[in-house]
Amino acid sequence: MAQSSTPATDRDLDLVLVGATGFVGRLTAQHLQAAAPKGVRIALAGRSREKLDALAAEIGGRATDWERIVIDVSDPAACADLAARTTVVVTTVGPYVRYGHELVKACAVAGTHYADLTGETLFVRETAEGLHEVARASGARIVNSCGFDSVPSDLGVWLTAEQARSDGAGELTETTLYVRSLRGGLSGGTIDSMREQAKATRASAGARKVVADPYGLSPDRANEPTSQEREDRPEPQPDEGSSLLGTVRSVAGKVASALPVGRDETGRWTGPFVMASYNTRVVRRSNALLGWAYGRGFRYQEVTDFGDSWTAPLKAGGMTAGLLGLMAGMSTGPTRAVLDKVLPEPGEGPSEETQRTGRFRLEVVAGTTSGATYRTTVAAKKDPGYSGTAVMLGQAGLCLALDELSSEGGVITPAVAMALPLTERLRAQDFTLETTRDD
Repeated sequence: MAQSSTPATDRDLDLVLVGATGFVGRLTAQHLQAAAPKGVRIALAGRSREKLDALAAEIGGRATDWERIVIDVSDPAACADLAARTTVVVTTVGPYVRYGHELVKACAVAGTHYADLTGETLFVRETAEGLHEVARASGARIVNSCGFDSVPSDLGVWLTAEQARSDGAGELTETTLYVRSLRGGLSGGTIDSMREQAKATRASAGARKVVADPYGLSPDRANEPTSQEREDRPEPQPDEGSSLLGTVRSVAGKVASALPVGRDETGRWTGPFVMASYNTRVVRRSNALLGWAYGRGFRYQEVTDFGDSWTAPLKAGGMTAGLLGLMAGMSTGPTRAVLDKVLPEPGEGPSEETQRTGRFRLEVVAGTTSGATYRTTVAAKKDPGYSGTAVMLGQAGLCLALDELSSEGGVITPAVAMALPLTERLRAQDFTLETTRDD
């Protein structure tokens, strides 16, 4: 039975933003102040009352009347109390594998809808395995990855599949998301999440196996393609090697053989997309949760489009070299310590100028079982990891709090939880989400 997302009558808040004083949290709070309908009961939550008060004063308007809640997200009782008061919890507090477990568990138990920004495979896997049935029973929609990880990918593929189905063109087959244009700042929170996952995979063979599996987030792994059946590109992961040099060589060799560098059928050069490893798993999870609605022959990858100029292969090679260095460096303690000195810290973000000029344009290109080809563009004139993510997360929270949704509870994805309502909300915020069929 589908659960309604109408706010529960015994809750005195509609939405609580946890981590409101962080960089992305602040941007999300600003967006909610500007975009939330009148009368929506919102609260700001974080570790410091002084910082919460300062944030409310800085934002101004209705935010000055929002309740401020001091919370330690590692405290189970505090998380349970918070979840019991609100219809939706939106959290920006990461790395989620370190700070997220108590809050998401409290929401699943209390029947409280939840949205986060995680791009951490291990956190989502642990959450799904431990809480999916709990959330289904309570009616809570636990929706991970409601920012640039992985809303554009997830909605883009869903829209493509829906249009093909509506046209009677069959199921999706080979599907590629191309990053056509991308400008924005590097997130300290994203780097910290990568750091935590690198530590976990280094320490645990089980964690390495989960992260290396392209279908590692599927709720029905036994019915997904085997390595012989699938055509998805292999995902490189470091070996357990005992020496620094051996580990770096292992990582470099695997990445070099697996990264999608080359020319497509149109003559354009493509290279790796830093978020592909995670986004592709979320999209594949959506397909399985929807009963393989995209098709059993659906195969998905994400790449960066570098164009067809003479410099394109040089740019693709440079991107590959950069990712080689980052992945290898994150895999061992000594090199990770060096990178920590130069990479952004959690809570740090780009300048206002960088955010103002940020933009992204992604294109999903999919074949179908009828031989047709579809293209879905997802784009916005916003910094993808900051101002754009704040809009996506804020609108996801409002969608969960206010919209009538047909999805059931559980640990689900943006496309499964709120595909069309969230799409319409983002279009209203000047995002482009359009699907066309090639003639």
